[in-house]
Amino acid sequence: MSDERLIDFLKHGRDWERRATTVPGIFILKLPADGKRPASLAVELNPVDESGRPTKRRGLILRSLEEFEAFRELINNDRLQSLMAKIDEVSPKPTARRRAKEGEVFEI
Repeated sequence: MSDERLIDFLKHGRDWERRATTVPGIFILKLPADGKRPASLAVELNPVDESGRPTKRRGLILRSLEEFEAFRELINNDRLQSLMAKIDEVSPKPTARRRAKEGEVFEI
């Protein structure tokens, strides 16, 4: 992925705009400036359905490598997997969603 494309997206993308990457479920998100913090880019992890559309309105937003490492440690915890299996047993299954629009895709 070229730095130039990311810089262009940071400068010219709309606030909260989400762009797909070549990895389904990984998106690049433009975060707006907020107070003293300038506009920035983040990674959004959001599983996709069969048509490539995100399954959640907003996924897990990662703003730094440090945040990514912290979440990776939590997600890899064996007890979380056991808890999720139990939640799957008692929760109803989600319904199908509509097809996503085609747009620009970032290669990663």
